[in-house]
Amino acid sequence: MCNKLSPKDKALYSAVDEVLHYVWDPIGVSGVPQARDEYHGYLPHVFGMLRSGASEESVAAYLSDVATVRMGLAACPQKNREVANVLIGWRDALDEKFA
Repeated sequence: MCNKLSPKDKALYSAVDEVLHYVWDPIGVSGVPQARDEYHGYLPHVFGMLRSGASEESVAAYLSDVATVRMGLAACPQKNREVANVLIGWRDALDEKFA
């Protein structure tokens, strides 16, 4: 996917990948090199949400849905809001950098 993206979108895609793996990491695999692609299935959707201007609340809701419904984990709304805030921060910083 990254080959067809603008430099700004490549940077955002990479940032989302890093944040999902190292910050969100709902199943605790960030220290396992073999699990580096564990969250890649959610990456395009989160990237698309950010690219289309999604709010922090909608990103947090998506992360919560993935963790609770798809993964069967306990709800962690505060963590999902924090991660969404980091993701929005990356989007905004890259918007400024590439303006």
